[in-house]
Amino acid sequence: LAAGLDESVHLLTPGGRVLVLAYHSLEDRIVKRRFAQLSGTGSVRTHVPKGLPAPELDAPTVRLLTRRPLRPSDDEAAQNPRAESARLRAVERIA
Repeated sequence: LAAGLDESVHLLTPGGRVLVLAYHSLEDRIVKRRFAQLSGTGSVRTHVPKGLPAPELDAPTVRLLTRRPLRPSDDEAAQNPRAESARLRAVERIA
């Protein structure tokens, strides 16, 4: 999933968008973290010993379009119970 997200963003031209619909919390977590890393808002969890320079972060390549995942409305979930667990996240390529 992470490799697919990276490749899909790489193939976009600036202004292009990637939308991911996840039905499971583990999938959503992978998408959330990868989009955060690509947008430059994710935390870098590296342990650098004192006195050594911190690693340089890559410039952001995407802009988050959904700060929080979009979820189906109550009406939609009532009509389609399978949609209740769905989460939609989106990013736009900026560079």
